[in-house]
Parts: sequence; C-alpha cells; structure tokens
Amino acid sequence: MEIVFTVLILLLAVAVSGLVIRMLPVRLPLPLIQIAIGALLAWPTFGLHVTFDPDIFMVLFIPPLLFADGWRIPKREFFMQRRSILMLALGLVFMTVVAVGYFVHALVPAIPLPVAFALAAVLSPTDAVALTGIVGKGRIAPQLMHILEGEALMNDASGLVALKFAIAAALTGVFSLRAASVSFVIIAAGGLATGAAVGWLFSFVSSRFLNMTEEGDPAPGVVMTLLIPFASYLFAEHFECSGILAAVAAGMMMNYTSITHVGPVSSRMRAASTWTMIEFIFNGMVFILLGLQFPHILGDALLDAHHTSDAQALRLIGYVAAVLLVLYALRYVWVWVLRLVASRSAKRKGVANAVPGVRMVAVTTIAGVRGAVTLAGVLSLPVSLAGRELAIFIASGVILASLLVAVIVLPFITHGVRRDPHEAEEKHARVQAAQAAIRAVDDMHDTVSAGLDESESAWAADVTARVMDIYRRRLATLGEEDTPREMARQAEALELKMRIAAIHAERATLVALRHDQKINDETLTRLMREVDLSETALTTRGRARG
Repeated sequence: MEIVFTVLILLLAVAVSGLVIRMLPVRLPLPLIQIAIGALLAWPTFGLHVTFDPDIFMVLFIPPLLFADGWRIPKREFFMQRRSILMLALGLVFMTVVAVGYFVHALVPAIPLPVAFALAAVLSPTDAVALTGIVGKGRIAPQLMHILEGEALMNDASGLVALKFAIAAALTGVFSLRAASVSFVIIAAGGLATGAAVGWLFSFVSSRFLNMTEEGDPAPGVVMTLLIPFASYLFAEHFECSGILAAVAAGMMMNYTSITHVGPVSSRMRAASTWTMIEFIFNGMVFILLGLQFPHILGDALLDAHHTSDAQALRLIGYVAAVLLVLYALRYVWVWVLRLVASRSAKRKGVANAVPGVRMVAVTTIAGVRGAVTLAGVLSLPVSLAGRELAIFIASGVILASLLVAVIVLPFITHGVRRDPHEAEEKHARVQAAQAAIRAVDDMHDTVSAGLDESESAWAADVTARVMDIYRRRLATLGEEDTPREMARQAEALELKMRIAAIHAERATLVALRHDQKINDETLTRLMREVDLSETALTTRGRARG
C-alpha cells in the first residue's frame, strides 16, 4: 500500500503544480515549480522518501518522452540541420567527456580519472524537455530550437555510451578507443534500426487490423501505441543496442507512417489527447523526482561539509560553479567554431548572414540545461567506485544551477527574437487547402444535381453556396488586398463569436435537460462530445487567425 500512496501523492503533486503556476502573480517555468514541490515533499515531516532507481527510471519515464519528441520534431528541419545536430550530439559530447573529465580530475584529485570521465559523460546530454518548460514555445527562434531538440534527442545515447565505457575503464583499468568507437556505431545503428522496425511493424499491423473504420473503437490502437516506446526500448536493450535511440526512431517512424497511411479521425484525436496527458504526467513526475532527490543529495552533503568546516562547504559549491563554467565555456567555443565554419561555407556559396549571430551562440550555450538523464546516469555509477558521492553531488548541483541560470538569463537574451519562418508556407497551405475544398464541393454539387428536378436543384445550389462561402471568406482573409482582407477578417471574427456563443447555449441547454432528467447520461455524453469537438475546432482556428 505504501507504493500506491506514493504514486497517488506524486500524481497529486503533478496536478497541483499545474494549478500553482496559474495562481502565481509572477510567471515561473513549470519545471522549476515541480522541482520546488518535490523538494517540499522531501521534508522529513512528510515522511515521503522515494528511492531513485536509475534502471527503473530509464525504462519507465525516458522512452515515452523521447518517443513523443521523436514523433513531434519536424523531420524536414531535422534533416536540414543534421550536420549541426550531429556535431553537437556527437562531437561536443566526446569533447566534453575528454576536456571536462581531465578538468574535474585536476580540480578534485579525490575523483579518479575514469570516474571523472564518467561524470563528464553524464553531464554531456542536454534536456530539451526542461528547456521547453523554461522558455516556453516560440521564445527561441524555430531554427535554433529544432537544432537544440535534435541535439537533445541524439546526445542522450552518445553520453550514456561514453558513460558505459568510462565505468568499464574504472572497474577494469582497460580502455580501447577503437573498440569504443566501433561499439558506439553498432549500438547507435542497432538502436535506430530496432526502433524503426518496431514502429513500422506496429503501423503495418494497425493499418490492417486496428481502427480500420471510423465506426471502430480507437482505444485498442491507442493502447498499442502507448506500448511502442517501451517495446522499442526493451528490444534494443535486449540486443545490447541503444534503447534511447530506439525510442526516438520509433517515434519518427510512427510519424512517417501516420502521414503516409492516414487513419480514422477518431484514432488521431484520441491518441493526441492521450499523449498530451501522458507527457504532462511523465514530465511532471520527472521533475518532482528530481526535486525529491536534491535535498538528500545536495543538502546532506553541504551539512556534512559544514560540520567539518565552512570552507569545505564553500569548496563543494565552488566545484559545482567551476564545472558549470567550464561546460558553458566549452559549449560556447564549440558552437562559435561551428558558426565560423558554417559562415565561411555559406560565403563561398554566395550566401550572406546565413547563420545566427553572437546572441544566438549565447542562447545555444545557456540553453544546454541538464536534466533527469544526467541524474539517472550519475546515480548508476557502481557504489564501489572511489569519488562516487562527490561526483553525484557535482552532477546534481550542475543540474540545478543550469536550470536556474536558464530561468534567469534566457528570457533576457531571447527577448525580441521570436519570428515564425514558416508563416509563408502555412499561408500557402491554407490557400491550397481552401481551394481544394471549393473544387471538391463544386464537383459534389455536379454529381448530386445530375438527377434532381428544378426545386431540388435549387435547394442543392443553396447548400453548395453556403458551404463554399465558408472557404471563400477564408481565402479572402488570406488575400493580399488590405480592404477586402480586413473586412473578411472582421466578418469571420464576428461569425466566430456568434458560433461560440451558440455552442455555449447548446451546452447549457444539454446540461439543463440532463438536470431535469429529460435525457440520460449516455445521451448527454454523446451530444456534449459533439459540442466540445465543434468548439475545439473553432477556438483552434481562432488562435491560428490571431
């Protein structure tokens, strides 16, 4: 029962974090609120102590989150930015392992060199989930955000592979760069292939046996989708490949197959709402678990050092600050070098100002926040290794400090850089879709009117005109001429207000009928779903217009 109560308390904490962030007079990032709630729950009075098992954490929380990120990340931009992503996810990771590893060993001789490399390996992966929660959507330039998200998807695997070999070197005293390089290629390629295969196999089965019609129940397909990230992760780990890359590849493959084989609307809507809920819960759980661990790791270490001497406590804080500064400096230099190489290559092709400026380099540097994978990695260090406790303290301190620095600094250096580079293509897509809809309605009118008499034909023409008018006004709002476009926008805004008011009246009437026992719960649920879907479509379109 204790486990049940713990899970229920954590779920309640996730829900409360969503309420707290709305009630605060100052807008704070949700991950920071959740870490604070977790730290509060760690107070001894509450008696809630959750053991952080790295293996369970990696299997339970990481696959679905990475699967969702892999599904969501724009594939076109991911491919276009592949060089920058790989240089950050591979080149910067291994540079960080070497440089920071030697630095940590020189800074803290009590940490052996292999353990220092292991610490550097777990500090190399960045956390895009925490970054998005800190800055929000749209605050970082989309091109840069795509690079940061792609880096975070890929560098978890490279960092954990580096950790694996660092631990092996610490335990055996043997390390082979050639063997490590070959093993990394096999592990990465095997993970990508396993994830893609699992995703494709599910899509193949789903398109033939699940959700084949709009009338079918989409629940079995959605439940199966929830199992895909865990299946891909576990299969890859069973074959000693990268489970993290397998989850990412499965998400990308599922996105690709969902585009090529469009399924029923009910399945897509059910899956979207389910995954939104799962992401909120799992993200919240991750940060609350981080908050639960920080007081025990950081607080206990600082208290023990304080009992020894104040200088020892300050020395521990200095270790964290020094390692964080080196990580920032290394990341800044690496990104700056990549910028120089990219600018020279673009200049040879006749392209001027093809890369971001100094501010974007600074944003990229500060945006490299560390998160749950770092903590899980450092806690997985064998207990027998010398300097393990100090390495855990430094890693935990860097996680918390990088989050706080990003919370304070990023809003200032990202101010005024928001711009959607895809606005033109979105407008073009809306125009093309509206024109296709008008042509389809016109074709349908010709087909339907073929065998009708005069009165029926007039009725069909009236219906056709009313449906076409919706898309014609939509085209007018997307036009280039100012006066017709403004009039069309005002008309559409007024129509939107009226339709939402009508929907609210529908909903109130349905609730009143249920209250008076004139309809039953089943009828109310069915009709309310129709009303809710209509309002969702209208409000989504209204936000897009705004």
